[in-house]
Amino acid sequence: MMVEAILTAFLKRRFSNVLQLEDFGRIAPPRPKAGKEYLLYVHVPFCEELCPYCSFNRFPLEKDLARTYFRSLGREIRMYAELGFDFPAIYVGGGTPTVLPDEIARILDDLRSLFRVREISLETNPHHLTDDIVRVLKDCGVNRLSVGVQSFDDSLLKQMERYHKYGSGRQIRDRLAHYMGTFDTLNVDMIFNFPTQTMAMLERDLDIIEEIQADQVTFYPLMVSDLTRRELASRFGPISYGQEKRFYLRLSERLSNNYTCGTAWCFSRKKSMIDEYIVDYDEYVGVGSGSFGYTGGSCYANTFSIADYVTFVEEGRFPILAKRNFTETEQIQYDFMMKLFGTSLDVEKAEKKFHGKFMKALWKEIPVFRLVAALTNDNGTLRLTRKGQYFWVIMMREFFTGVNNFRDACRAGNEKTVTAHPDTATLRDCDAGGAEGPVRLPLGRSGAEYRLKPR
Repeated sequence: MMVEAILTAFLKRRFSNVLQLEDFGRIAPPRPKAGKEYLLYVHVPFCEELCPYCSFNRFPLEKDLARTYFRSLGREIRMYAELGFDFPAIYVGGGTPTVLPDEIARILDDLRSLFRVREISLETNPHHLTDDIVRVLKDCGVNRLSVGVQSFDDSLLKQMERYHKYGSGRQIRDRLAHYMGTFDTLNVDMIFNFPTQTMAMLERDLDIIEEIQADQVTFYPLMVSDLTRRELASRFGPISYGQEKRFYLRLSERLSNNYTCGTAWCFSRKKSMIDEYIVDYDEYVGVGSGSFGYTGGSCYANTFSIADYVTFVEEGRFPILAKRNFTETEQIQYDFMMKLFGTSLDVEKAEKKFHGKFMKALWKEIPVFRLVAALTNDNGTLRLTRKGQYFWVIMMREFFTGVNNFRDACRAGNEKTVTAHPDTATLRDCDAGGAEGPVRLPLGRSGAEYRLKPR
């Protein structure tokens, strides 16, 4: 446990630094590089109801507002088409992208008309597994459908406030079994390490996954912002990372009999599209409120405000809130983390991409991970051991926790009253270059902060 605790503490510091987005205001959009393939991430931030453990950018569904949002989303997508981007792969996440089936169908049809799309992944919830919605998604070219289940245990579903929305574990199991085989990949999204979850609950979830012969299962560790963690702790007790490790090693052991590890937390019965697009695609563009993108060594985030998002797009402006240009070393570290999240990394390709600097830049990290038996070097291919897979779960958990903290900080200030010292800057002030010094978003008790530097 000592190694895991040290790694977690180190990563908290590392990712708070990486997510210090330095540009703020009117930011130029990314530009496509000739011959480069990009994935498009499309964010739909609406849910019929909000789950208490979720830290993602999501809002309660208001149908009129959602229809306005979908129109703006279509316009933003066309703005990227006009820049010359072509996206062979699409990932639609949320929120719940299928809250308005006719609207998501229109977006998917637009995407296929604008770009040479080869594959589409889309997220949904169990109650949207109906003949009508499934038919719409199939007609629109969805290859991989990912269903947010989290657990089949009724007591957990009630604590997660999902039982009354999506039905009992048995009802969800039956829906999944009915539609298994309908798509190239039907993925089941699960959560492990909810505060009240027991090993017996996890074992039963694994039994059901095996019973229905799920194409693919993604077991996410509970990843919450600092704010959500405190709220969960007050209701259900603290999150135990010692239990997290035990859960992960057990589910990894059970699933290894019939599944192949596509990423550290995604297990596939057959060769299929994996859950994390960041593994298969080096660079991706994000559209929609609260989406993130990574292109040309820069990470950027769209505004988290629905009102600002719609206004910016209607004015013909890209709704980018903040951006950070990674140094070459940071780009290497990012690639190291993301590629090995997919369990293996081709050193020769990495050296070619970074002009022979890859292994030199990681002269500390790689020996340390090999020393703790997390990595092996198989004739020029770095591979994760099972122990290493759990270390990468920790890394990705802390990375997404950092993203969630950044999101919470932006939304808490509504992006318009971000406190700077000694002045106060607003989005419009920053757009006009009226603020001085770094704009800081405090992140509560963690003491970390994300800096947004006015342009």
